[in-house]
Amino acid sequence: MTVLALPRLRPDQSRIVRHPAKVKVLAAGRRFGKTFMCGVIVVAAAAAGNRVAWVVPTYKNARPAWRWIEQHLAPLLGKDGPVRVNRSTLTAEFASFGGRAGGFIGVYSADNDVSIRGEAFHLIIVDEAARVSEQTWTDVLMPTLADFGGDAILISTPLGRNWFWREWERARSKMDRELAAFTAPTTDNPMPSIRRAAELVKDRVPERVYRQEWLAEFVDDGGGIFRHIREQATAEPQERALEGHRYAIGVDWGRFSDFTVLTVLDCTLRAVVWIDRFNQIDYTIQKGRLMALCERFKPDAVIAEQNSMGVPLVEDLIRMDLPVAPFQTTNASKAQAVDGLALAFERRALTIPPDETLITELQSYTAERLPSGLLRYSAPEGLHDDMVMSLMLVWFAVAGTQYAYEAF
Repeated sequence: MTVLALPRLRPDQSRIVRHPAKVKVLAAGRRFGKTFMCGVIVVAAAAAGNRVAWVVPTYKNARPAWRWIEQHLAPLLGKDGPVRVNRSTLTAEFASFGGRAGGFIGVYSADNDVSIRGEAFHLIIVDEAARVSEQTWTDVLMPTLADFGGDAILISTPLGRNWFWREWERARSKMDRELAAFTAPTTDNPMPSIRRAAELVKDRVPERVYRQEWLAEFVDDGGGIFRHIREQATAEPQERALEGHRYAIGVDWGRFSDFTVLTVLDCTLRAVVWIDRFNQIDYTIQKGRLMALCERFKPDAVIAEQNSMGVPLVEDLIRMDLPVAPFQTTNASKAQAVDGLALAFERRALTIPPDETLITELQSYTAERLPSGLLRYSAPEGLHDDMVMSLMLVWFAVAGTQYAYEAF
């Protein structure tokens, strides 16, 4: 008879699993070992005759979960094995034994929660719960525990102060047989390579990113995106290029209500040395002002936003033989640019002029969490962020890839 042999959980993971709470909420850092921990719990519970659901945010997230299950169930598969798997539905069924009903495992994606409705489970694990909608948790998943009085484990890297944070706070205030909360930073993983990675990344990402992704802290999305702004506002203006220095220019287009901003970065000094900000000017004149600025500073690159109205303008700049590097702004690319600029200020790697408009824009720059889990960055209502965007463009492009400031 083939015996199911599962790997042992670490002591810190075992303490969480053995806590008697019906609902456990675990904030975990990157590489803590979430997939490993969830996999052991799921397979062990199903082998004991329970119906178990492992819920992930999207179908793409289901692949590693299913691979873990199938890999560790491999000894029990086969023609005469006690487990049958269905790869198309990502389910595994255990044969009944000694009058006991067989267990069941289903890996489900929360973005298609119709497949979960009507089911009944003894245990649900919601993996990366912060990226699952609250409605899926309350309206779809919780009812599936009613038949058996089942248990739930919500586990996730934090994602701002959303519903997962509220559940964690509620559980933290209880810590009884009904609700319990836990925090598991990356450093709880004893693997030297993981701890080393956590140390290396500490100085390479903004503090808020490190606290959330690696320390598993709930970081408020609002305010404080850029720090140390005033102490870095020491750059001196330059009228034209200094001999031996290299330059780049960031361009954020505007015309009527918004401003066009041209930001000149001295790459040698890592300093913003000239800013031209204007609106209600015809695009032909705007391109002329940019050309004049290029004649003064001879930039290696002109990084211009290419979205919407930027497309024909970028094409014109190319025809003018300017060294244009188009930037396509998406939620993802903007998030990278924001993180890069935030890290530059935290590392004191960039100086800006003591321009009160620029300082105000940087200090007031905000983030809003979208239902998708992404952050939308912008100025508060009634304010502008054109100077921030122009600065982000030139810094992100000159710095190379995300966080790669050694490329200077």
